[in-house]
Amino acid sequence: METLYDILLVLHLVGWAIVLGGAVTTMRTPRIPTGMLHGILTALVTGLAMVGLASAGLAADEPDNVKIGVKLLVAVVVTVLVVLGGRRERVTSGYVGAIAGLTVVNVAIAVLWH
Repeated sequence: METLYDILLVLHLVGWAIVLGGAVTTMRTPRIPTGMLHGILTALVTGLAMVGLASAGLAADEPDNVKIGVKLLVAVVVTVLVVLGGRRERVTSGYVGAIAGLTVVNVAIAVLWH
């Protein structure tokens, strides 16, 4: 199960990288590319799967539920922003910047919160 957990972790990081990369590359001409939706859904689903494995004691250490709750909240907000932004004809650079900023916040929480 550790191997499955590690594969999910790699996919989780790739999903967040896709969201951040999509946001950064579209700052000049703000839009929400389809890849950002795929990236955030990948990050969200793999994150939930990793927490499930860890909570069941099948892989990794027992997760910090407060940390996971905060990360889930940020991930849901980013997901809503990406979904709603993808439906709009135009988004602002501030909107895309908010997605990029929240993505960085989520990564920072994962790394810095002990």
